Amino acid sequence: MASKPRRKSDAARRANQVIRSRTVAVMILLGVCTFGMLFWKLYDLQIRQHEKLQEQAVAQQTRSTVITASRGTLYDRNGTPLAISATAETVFISPQEIGEFVESQKTKQTELQEKAAKKGESYTPGAVRDGNYIARGLGRILGVDEGIIQKKMERTWSQYEIVKLRSEQATADEVRRFINGQIDDAGNPVPEGQEQKLRGVYMEPDSKRYYPYGSLAANVIGFVNGENKGGVGLEAKYESVLEGTSGLTVTAKNARNTDLLYQYEQYYDAQNGESLVLTLDTNVQHSLEKNIESMVKKFNAKNGATGIVMDVNSGAIVGMASYPNYDLNAYGTIYDEKLQSQLTAKLAELEKNRGSYKTEEEYQAAVSKATSDMVQTQWRNKCIDSTYEPGSTFKPLTLAAALEEGVVTTNTTFDCSGSIKVQGWGKPINCSKKIGHGHQTLEQAVGNSCNPAFISMGLKIGTEKYYQYLKAFGLMEPTGVDMIGEVTGLFASEKSFNSNVVSLASYAFGQTFTVTPLHLIRAQAACINGGYLYTPYVVDQELDDDGNIVSQHDSTPIRQVISEETSAKVRQCLEYVVASGTGKNGQVVGYRIGGKTGTADKTGTRTANNPQGDVVVSFMCFAPANDPQYIMLLTMDTPSRNTGVYVSGGNMVAPTASKIMGEILPYLGIEPDYSAEELVGADAAVPNVVGLSTADAKAKMESAGFACRTLGSGDTVTDQTPAGGAIVPNNATIILYLGGQKPDDPCTVPNVVGLTASEANQTLTNAGLIMKVAGATAASSGNVHAISQSHPSGSHLTVGEVVTVQFGDSSVLD
Repeated sequence: MASKPRRKSDAARRANQVIRSRTVAVMILLGVCTFGMLFWKLYDLQIRQHEKLQEQAVAQQTRSTVITASRGTLYDRNGTPLAISATAETVFISPQEIGEFVESQKTKQTELQEKAAKKGESYTPGAVRDGNYIARGLGRILGVDEGIIQKKMERTWSQYEIVKLRSEQATADEVRRFINGQIDDAGNPVPEGQEQKLRGVYMEPDSKRYYPYGSLAANVIGFVNGENKGGVGLEAKYESVLEGTSGLTVTAKNARNTDLLYQYEQYYDAQNGESLVLTLDTNVQHSLEKNIESMVKKFNAKNGATGIVMDVNSGAIVGMASYPNYDLNAYGTIYDEKLQSQLTAKLAELEKNRGSYKTEEEYQAAVSKATSDMVQTQWRNKCIDSTYEPGSTFKPLTLAAALEEGVVTTNTTFDCSGSIKVQGWGKPINCSKKIGHGHQTLEQAVGNSCNPAFISMGLKIGTEKYYQYLKAFGLMEPTGVDMIGEVTGLFASEKSFNSNVVSLASYAFGQTFTVTPLHLIRAQAACINGGYLYTPYVVDQELDDDGNIVSQHDSTPIRQVISEETSAKVRQCLEYVVASGTGKNGQVVGYRIGGKTGTADKTGTRTANNPQGDVVVSFMCFAPANDPQYIMLLTMDTPSRNTGVYVSGGNMVAPTASKIMGEILPYLGIEPDYSAEELVGADAAVPNVVGLSTADAKAKMESAGFACRTLGSGDTVTDQTPAGGAIVPNNATIILYLGGQKPDDPCTVPNVVGLTASEANQTLTNAGLIMKVAGATAASSGNVHAISQSHPSGSHLTVGEVVTVQFGDSSVLD
């Protein structure tokens, strides 16, 4: 009989049960942990890193190309483009794809070689279009150093390396032919059927900024830098308005980084930037810059010059120039000869001391800084970012305040002994005329620019009230002009000013404080336009891509500083300045001009080597004097004292202002109003009398206001000089040829500088030329002489051409 199996003891059973329970528990724990870790990983990948991994996936599967928006155009007030953007293309390479492309060529050649060997045929492999081939081709076309391109190709992990930003269309077209295999690396045509398209070289659409007028208004417009962003000027100020919104092209690619068919391409349109309509006028700007440059060169001004033309009834800036300037299409190049000479001297000094630098890097940094500083000097707009002591051009503000406060009237008189003593100052303050102006009316005191008279006005106004006018005229606050870089001048604190009448005395004639030219012309405009202070501005409108007006400037005045009645009295006094005072050289034939000259000492410039110190000479003028429409302020910093011309605003700057106003006023629609005397010399069209009898021709000329003389002995006019229809001064003498032929020999222009009007006219007439008078003609001092002529002596002109002669009064002091 079989025995029964032994049952495990209870202890053994309990042990087994514990083991099973623990095993199950461990398995459950491990399962939970495993699934927990798996769940955490899924959460991490799908939730936490979702966006990052999605971006990586998109980057692996697609190629995106930014489409640059077309930057808005800058127009002058007449719609003339000043800054435009044209289509360009940026060339870039993918070193990773180029490496793959080279390897694929080598693999294909190996396969072909093996196949040929199996067939017993010979095979000569062609040249592999490798990185060197691509670098040579792109370097030649784009003008980029081949070594730089090869260095970029060494970044074999990269898919985007820029070779050339914003290539012009003709260059981009040649790159495209190179990519398509139509030309080789040397530019030679590839035979049809043998083209091999390159991989890893791409082009993306972009835009490039062009400035059609080069240096015109450069210090106002500014430029777009290498990153296609506004660097300075309006381009920087209105960057967010002009730049627009970039678009995007997304193209699918396969595992070998090759673009797939175009049905996988998505295109997101770029939104073009808005355009700006400026208040500048290209013709006014050209006249302003041309004449300022000529003035600076004539008087060898050490620190250049500025000029502003403004609409007195709105604050619109019609012209603004700062000299030296630069070419916007080559903004990194020194444009001014004087600046280039200074840079050359500085670099020579650095080279001389090269051994004093610890490392070559330090020396190169010094060279770079010297170059950068000089380049940035020409970028400055000194109309808004530089201050100066205004001198006598500030006196209209003192005059306006004195008249408004009633401390002087048009009947007030002044006695000038040549100086005046002010309490608290140990020595007399001199007048420009050291022997004194004697007894003067208010109008005469302003015309003489008499310092003692203006000091007296200031003292009558009082420190507290005068300081309030400085604030009211906006001199201590930003003008609010829509430009970058504006600064404000330096003034004494109100507490200090109110306790010091010496400051009041010097402020009254424009010394010991500073302003920007823009601050001053804005305040001067308020003195003559009825008392209204405006915010100066350069941008009149913003236009969308369709030409619709998005924004329009509001020309509401900020406040009225003086009354209409006071303003009219100021205009009357300032018209006298030009008609009979220190501003005689600012006269313009046919126009009533008001103005004020200025010659301001530059504080702290007097030294043992320069005992007279440096000065800023200036002239403010406006027209018409009885109903002002436009005002202009010119300044010239540190003219040479060795030019033979007395250093003053009236002698150096006013003649230039006369030229500019004579050129721009007719263009701006301000019609001349000639006096009877001026009408004789006004421009008129010459009648055509060829074919008429001598008697009839003379009668026709005389009825048109022209004198004439005859050459020859015939009875009929066979030719005339100037020709019929020519515009010449009405007092010109017309030459009639009777039976003879008009000579073809050119006339040699004589030198008439220094001659009186009658002497100059006779000299030019004898040379067969016609004189047109400009500048000071209504002066009675007997010191009016020709100071410049439009054509240099010794040059050649055809018979009967017009030579404009500028006359000036050398007796003026300011």
